Amino acid sequence: MLFPRESSSRELKELSGLWVFRADKSPNRNQGFEKAWYKSPLAETGPVIDMPVPASYNDITQDPTLRDFIGWVWYEREVVVPARWVADEGTRVVLRVGSAHYYSVVWVNGMQVAEHKGGHLPFEAEIGSLIRKDPTMPCRITIAVNNTLTLETLPPGMIQHMNDPSKYPAGFFVQNIYFDFFNYAGIHRPVLLYTTPKAYVDDITVVTDFLDNTGLVKYKVSVQGAATATLKVTLMDKNRRCVASSNEPSGVLKVVDVNLWWPYLMHENPGYLYSMEVHLMAADERSTYEDVYSLPVGIRTVNVTSTQFLINNKPFYFHGVNKHEDADIRGKGLDWPLIVKDFNLLKWLGANSFRTSHYPYAEEILQMCDRHGIVVIDECPGVGIKDIRSFGNASLAHHLVVMDELVRRDKNHPSVVMWSVANEPAAEMPPAEHYFKTLIKHTKGLDPTRPITYITDSNYARDKGAPYVDVICVNSYFSWYHDPGHLEVIPIQLNSQFENWYGKYQKPIIQSEYGADAVPGLHSDPPVMFTEEYQKVVLQSYHNVFDQKRKQYVIGELIWNFADFMTVQGITRVVGNKKGVFSRQRQPKAAAFVLKERYWRLANETGRLPPWTKYPCSL
Repeated sequence: MLFPRESSSRELKELSGLWVFRADKSPNRNQGFEKAWYKSPLAETGPVIDMPVPASYNDITQDPTLRDFIGWVWYEREVVVPARWVADEGTRVVLRVGSAHYYSVVWVNGMQVAEHKGGHLPFEAEIGSLIRKDPTMPCRITIAVNNTLTLETLPPGMIQHMNDPSKYPAGFFVQNIYFDFFNYAGIHRPVLLYTTPKAYVDDITVVTDFLDNTGLVKYKVSVQGAATATLKVTLMDKNRRCVASSNEPSGVLKVVDVNLWWPYLMHENPGYLYSMEVHLMAADERSTYEDVYSLPVGIRTVNVTSTQFLINNKPFYFHGVNKHEDADIRGKGLDWPLIVKDFNLLKWLGANSFRTSHYPYAEEILQMCDRHGIVVIDECPGVGIKDIRSFGNASLAHHLVVMDELVRRDKNHPSVVMWSVANEPAAEMPPAEHYFKTLIKHTKGLDPTRPITYITDSNYARDKGAPYVDVICVNSYFSWYHDPGHLEVIPIQLNSQFENWYGKYQKPIIQSEYGADAVPGLHSDPPVMFTEEYQKVVLQSYHNVFDQKRKQYVIGELIWNFADFMTVQGITRVVGNKKGVFSRQRQPKAAAFVLKERYWRLANETGRLPPWTKYPCSL
């Protein structure tokens, strides 16, 4: 699915801002459907409030029942559609939702136009014919979103009803989840209208390679709305000079004296992007159509050996972070100031990579990664697959569809170097073998060019999916969840972990999570748990083992976590997870400086540092 971009043939209308909002607090959460709230303005159905889009709704009000709400919520906005869009029958008008968590139904002027299962990924519907029915009517968009998680959703969860009247009020229920972050809900990414001509570029797939100093861009353009079309494909460098072109819908463009896409701190010119402009001309008996779409293209290769991860045939070592889309007030809502701040902090740290734990991040974030040379392990929302019933056929079928959507959305990002199909599943259960074998084979079929992994915390000898991954990604929290307070066990247990996994599978290993909670400003010497000193020593103890093993088969280390983040309330969580090296407000703890010193040292050892080794760095 192509990201909406303006061009000479395409226009955008952003619908971010204030929407009308109502939570369906009826006992069965279904009053909105029973009374067809979508058929009239939402304000006529009952009390409504303002709600910003994009944003999670949970932390916007002072109402605790809305913060923890489970069920359907309703959004509405009236939009003025430009008259020329309505008048021109040759213009497609598309309504696109960047993501809404979890299940969404969309109506325009009371008519259903879309339904989508799953958060974190975009969906869209063509609405031109609907708004042309009565051009004098305003365009009323209604979106109902339900965050209920079941054993067959991704991520899974379970609703538990408490029926004992001596303990609980009538109708009391809770949403059980099997993951350690707050189940934020709402419309999390921009909603917009965009246009294309009737005949248009529907999709582009790009696969890159190089031979000596010649870049190879294998491409395929998919066209809709025209039986025959004339295409002009032009590849331009950063100075908008044409470096290769073709008139075919598919082929290979050859780029002489290629500028490869390199990761941050691995080359003096990281994140180099070409622009592929696709120009389509088509005609029918009534009209001629012209469509223009530009796709950023980074030319690079990715390969895995038994001990190395290679980008452009050079060994790449992941020194990076795990993140969350999470911040005060807006929850998981897309927020540009936060995104830019986080990229500045990543570069300050000397981090060259992150994993999209535990769901696909906004496309805008991946575009930043492409431009800045930040390498991405792209993870689907397969977190918390713990119950044996979540390995059933319905769960697997949905998981395959999610991978279809994720690969289709992110396949052209040079920053994305590996797919992660799950995080910490119950991979020792008998059905896990068929599940992950099928899932990984399916994903390989969608994209044979990238390695595939999932993140494990299972026993190395009993992990039923490990034989099918290309890279082993292991999470461990020695001296935290295991042997809490005993820092002396880290070198022994971490060394054993690496030896066991490599000995059995002979595949490169990433330490995909490690860390400790630290409450900012809490200090103790000798170090005790939850202090900044303890977090610091945990990191240093892990780093000592990494330094021995990275000379052999360990290819990366990703700290858990970049920043503190919100979780459900529980006795092990003090207003969220405190394993960040930055606070939730993005202020550094002592561990951030430990990591910064290490990452810049690693960059000096493993890469070719650009002349600007001092932060801040230019684009």
